[in-house]
Amino acid sequence: MTSIAENVEEKIQEDPIRCIFFSEFHHIAGPKITCQVPDNFISKDIFDNVSVYIIPKAQLQRSTITVTLKDYKILGFPVKIDDKKYARNAFYFNLCFVCDAKARTVHYEPVVKKMSDFLMALEIENCFLSASDDKTRLAEVLAQVKQDLNLHKMCTLTEGTMTSHLKVVKLAPEPKPVLDHQVPIFLESREAFHSDQWDLTTQQVLPYVDGFNHVARIAAEADVENNLVKSCVQNLVYYGVVTLIPIFQYSNVYAATPKLKQLAEDVKLQERCIAYASKLPRQPAYLRDIYRMYASMTHGNSMRDLCQRLNPQMLRINERRLVQFGLIEGLIRRVYNYPVLLVPSASCSEETKNHAVYKYFTGAYSLDEICCRTGQSAAQIEDIIEREPNVVMLWK
Repeated sequence: MTSIAENVEEKIQEDPIRCIFFSEFHHIAGPKITCQVPDNFISKDIFDNVSVYIIPKAQLQRSTITVTLKDYKILGFPVKIDDKKYARNAFYFNLCFVCDAKARTVHYEPVVKKMSDFLMALEIENCFLSASDDKTRLAEVLAQVKQDLNLHKMCTLTEGTMTSHLKVVKLAPEPKPVLDHQVPIFLESREAFHSDQWDLTTQQVLPYVDGFNHVARIAAEADVENNLVKSCVQNLVYYGVVTLIPIFQYSNVYAATPKLKQLAEDVKLQERCIAYASKLPRQPAYLRDIYRMYASMTHGNSMRDLCQRLNPQMLRINERRLVQFGLIEGLIRRVYNYPVLLVPSASCSEETKNHAVYKYFTGAYSLDEICCRTGQSAAQIEDIIEREPNVVMLWK
């Protein structure tokens, strides 16, 4: 399974820096670009249209500013140096990165700020930016930064006695919204995390994160408002503390994925799987039995059917933890069931028409989600479906 870091690395490679330019406020000509790499990438017409944001009013100085155009996105950090030696008693400049319009640039923000601070320090020390109209050395610096960040995600700048280390921050993608019927589970042991690192609401929620409680149940048991729990869990997902898996029920159906073959080849994965899924640590399960259970997970076989046939308890396997490990590692996936009402509700039996649950039988809601929305168990919903001939179950 591809790690978050690998995904972010690929995304950064897809969103390279197209151009870096240095702009300043000239006391007669006004805002202008005095150096850019590659040369003439940003035309004068384009710059004139956005210059008010590149060299902005005093209130926006030392703030990250992003300007999105039709083809490009410009990221800058405008700086003002107050000194009587300058015309108008101040020197205004902005170092800007240019990426494609649809590129994600948030990971470049700390780099732009740090490099701007480095240039400001050089200017204060020896007027590196303002002493001459010759920007040859600055162009060399910008070219080095563009090349090194695009290729290596880091760059070391040395000018005189000053050095600055730039590095692209790896940011995880924004997690998807958390749903009521999803189950948060720790990616490492609970003991690896100190609850005092988190806010009070998260500390209240953490004790109920056990890999089996879904979000709605956690909210009820922790006595925390539902949306607050979702925000907490989403935050924990972002930082890689937990991931989300489906509710475990013996009526669930799971299916092996192509990644299962890695379990037969990867010794470290085998060791982790055996340690996680064994009923007793001192009497570990055999890999062949674990593999056979995973391989037997197919469409049409519920977890109950599988346990009756293979008897995991006799094989020293904790079937609930076996499923958890398989979902976390992508060895198996949940096959969801979606009730669908085939005829208009008016044609249904009186019992179904009077039951609030039938409005969810559209094929858009899984049984898990319907249970959470209605507060009924899967067995109760399945009983309603069994008695209503106009409702069918889709599995996917």
